[in-house]
Amino acid sequence: MAVQHYDVVVIGTGPAGESAAINAAKHGRRVAVVEKQPLVGGNCTHWGTIPSKALRHQVKQIMQFNTNRMFRDIGEPRWFSFPKVMERSRVTIDKQVEMRTRFYARNRIDLYSGVARFKDEHTLLVRNDQEGIGMEELVAQKVILATGSRPYRPADINFRHPRIYCSDTILSLSHTPRTLIIFGAGVIGCEYASIFSGLGVKVDLINNRDSLLSFLDDEISDALSYHLRKHGVLIRHNEEYERVECDDAGVTVHLKSGKRLRADAFLWANGRTGNTDQLGLENIGLEANSRGQLAVDEHYRTAVPHIYAAGDVIGWPSLASAAYDQGLNASSEMVDDDFRYVTEVPTGIYTIPEISSFGRNERELTQERVPYEVAQAFFKDTARAQITGDTVGMLKILFDQDTLEIYGIHCFGDQASEIVHIGQAIMQQKGEANTLKYFVNTTFNYPTMAEAYRVAAQNGLNRVF
Repeated sequence: MAVQHYDVVVIGTGPAGESAAINAAKHGRRVAVVEKQPLVGGNCTHWGTIPSKALRHQVKQIMQFNTNRMFRDIGEPRWFSFPKVMERSRVTIDKQVEMRTRFYARNRIDLYSGVARFKDEHTLLVRNDQEGIGMEELVAQKVILATGSRPYRPADINFRHPRIYCSDTILSLSHTPRTLIIFGAGVIGCEYASIFSGLGVKVDLINNRDSLLSFLDDEISDALSYHLRKHGVLIRHNEEYERVECDDAGVTVHLKSGKRLRADAFLWANGRTGNTDQLGLENIGLEANSRGQLAVDEHYRTAVPHIYAAGDVIGWPSLASAAYDQGLNASSEMVDDDFRYVTEVPTGIYTIPEISSFGRNERELTQERVPYEVAQAFFKDTARAQITGDTVGMLKILFDQDTLEIYGIHCFGDQASEIVHIGQAIMQQKGEANTLKYFVNTTFNYPTMAEAYRVAAQNGLNRVF
């Protein structure tokens, strides 16, 4: 068994692993990356962010085609199967894999395919049984764990049954069910509720809390609930499952409240687990928590100082955008470059319509007894939204009544995840640059969705002057 020596070994090729490896390589370190899947990209590229967002885009186009009057002049509404739509989404996945594979080659990073396990604090054994390569031994001065996460699967649900899916296996769905039960109304559950209802599937969305996505601004959460219901999603709050039964014809979900739900298929979307169980952490004195996650300090170091961790494997916020920054900053600290601990992250939720926010919401400001005022712009009143037909949604700015300092940006509607970044950039400026007046005193292209900032700011100023 050949032994290879490296300055840095990164485990995982998702956003955190990729950014960490490339950053270390660009700082002159000899770097190796270990990926247990045959292709690079991690869960983000193959089962999470990329496929679900590509899928959502296809479904949104179908919905626009079937509701636009102009298209009705040339043909009847069309029905598209889930496998057909997913097939188109795989084109994006292939492009992502090709591009990311080039990144590693261009930066001369050695790529190992297989499962990595610690032999000791500096030695990793990499086993690839699929290709019959056997065992390889890597010795590293420093290690970055970026192994990501996977769907949590409770033991009392039979995920081997062909009608029961998790957020990974749902992408291999070979038919379009007429009815679907989704258990879990977090970000993933809400996104898939949007996708399947957009394909005409009758969806029951079971939520074990009293509102959708309670971390959002209440008004935005209410708007999401309204539009999911408008598209035929039946939302059931404050429910827990008792058992899930399946047969050849469908799935029956028994709720603890006594309700019994029946559908063609069942999607479990409630929680995720860090991928740490195969790392051999017991050999280096590390221990993951009950959700498989590792604790790190503000330098992204674990309890073993030369072993770092970033991305979903450390928990919050479990977003691809944050994972990329965490991996980058973990390796920057490792190579003695400037780094930061990632704390301020915009929220992007790709429901239909999408949601994005940055900063504090009304509930948080009220609890903190911070006086604030609200500035609003409704998309239906903007020329660009009227042109595109995407008139659903709003931009909401929370700001100080006296200084006009911006506390939070909350957006619901088409392109929300793009629009929010303008507000984010202004909020992160210092002093008078971070005030509502910036948007009034700035010329925006017309017509654009970004112009909603000027409209909202003028609305807000009218409230306080």
